[in-house]
Amino acid sequence: MRSDTSKGVRHLRDASILDRFQDAVDEVLIRHRSVLDVLSKIQEADSRVARATAKAVTACGCIAVQADRQRIPADADALSVHQYVRSHIEGDLCGRCREALERELGQALFYQTALATLLQLDLRTLLTDELQRLNTLGIYNLT
Repeated sequence: MRSDTSKGVRHLRDASILDRFQDAVDEVLIRHRSVLDVLSKIQEADSRVARATAKAVTACGCIAVQADRQRIPADADALSVHQYVRSHIEGDLCGRCREALERELGQALFYQTALATLLQLDLRTLLTDELQRLNTLGIYNLT
């Protein structure tokens, strides 16, 4: 997906992949068309993403989690905090774990898109609006 940053505002220029994806989800969503089924499938898909991530750490070992308290200097301003926080992930996903996570994240996106479709929400509009919020609020967006 390309974006245009002219005038400090980013707009989705090539949204056709989003439209095609939402249309494809709508077309194949037959067995789990009920909103209740979709909600439970979202939970299941999210659990599978978490499990695939955990397996990359515990079964494969291609990545490790080295977690400790985030150490942010007291005099750090809000714009510089990102340079002090860590993801706690060390290493890189191997090919097999990368494939598993891509597959599981794809399924999670499928069911999130299914919910949007059932509720007659346009995925392109959702992402464009969220991008606008990110651009407007910046680091204060999720606080």
